[in-house]
Amino acid sequence: MEKNKNLLAYLALAAVCVIWGTTYLGLRIGVTQFPPFLFSIIRFLTAGPILILIMMTIGKAKWPDRSVLINQAIGGLFMVTLGISVVGWAEVYISSGVAAIICSMMPIWSVLINVFVTKDEKPNWLIVLGLITGLTGIVMIFGEHLSEFSNSNYLTGIILTFAANLCWAIGSIWIKKKNQNSNAFLNAGLQMLFGGIFLIPISLVLDDYSKIQWGNSLIYSLAYMSLVGSVTAYAFYSYAIKKLPMTIASLYAYINPIVAVILGWMVLDEKLNTRIGLAILVTVAGVYIVNRGYQLKTSGASTSFSIKNLLGRFKLKAS
Repeated sequence: MEKNKNLLAYLALAAVCVIWGTTYLGLRIGVTQFPPFLFSIIRFLTAGPILILIMMTIGKAKWPDRSVLINQAIGGLFMVTLGISVVGWAEVYISSGVAAIICSMMPIWSVLINVFVTKDEKPNWLIVLGLITGLTGIVMIFGEHLSEFSNSNYLTGIILTFAANLCWAIGSIWIKKKNQNSNAFLNAGLQMLFGGIFLIPISLVLDDYSKIQWGNSLIYSLAYMSLVGSVTAYAFYSYAIKKLPMTIASLYAYINPIVAVILGWMVLDEKLNTRIGLAILVTVAGVYIVNRGYQLKTSGASTSFSIKNLLGRFKLKAS
């Protein structure tokens, strides 16, 4: 039974890897035609209530108590309001592919936060090696866009995306710790609902409503982002982080930029050269190494990562 639950969690994570890789393109289309925070408000105040309604009726979930609601409000603030929605704001200035590449930093943030905040899920040396390998692949892809840093708006978008990615990591770890005894799918709906509500005053201050342009591409983007990118993928992600170790669940962030880059090449004729192809292979290798590290850790064949252990390995090799 436990194996089946883990299989479902891995399938949910696989769906997140693909779906959220496509949403960077959908988000880019939306925020270039519509005020970015208003776009996110419509997206999440549509998706959140839909998922809540489905779970309360078909899923027969019970309305949570006050403490659970507070936990979901905090998770929604960091993940939806300060995370996803700020990435949307940043995509006014930077491309969807670049945003996805920066957001691949999520596993690194997760490891660092776990190391300093909790003694659970401490990484071993192989997990650290895999994370560094995956990050190296991402940096290789990112290097293809360095010429655009002379644009101040572009730099603003980069900084905003890094900040949003850190907030997303904080929110993910928060709900990982707080949501073990509650319905993951109902929680996802509540997080989107609260996150959308928190966005309203931000939109009133920062959005320019004169830029509202209704059109078919905007409507299609909103529909896809609400129903597929939010109702479906966000629910899958909430389930995955409840069932899987945080560092494993966060590996979707390494796959997303690969999907985004390939999709941009196929749909928008964006750059895809040998360097980027090699970088994708390096990134996938990093994902494999992290998974292998967790396999060894759960089997007891590996010790926790520390400077002392790492130096010990070098001494063994030297002798």
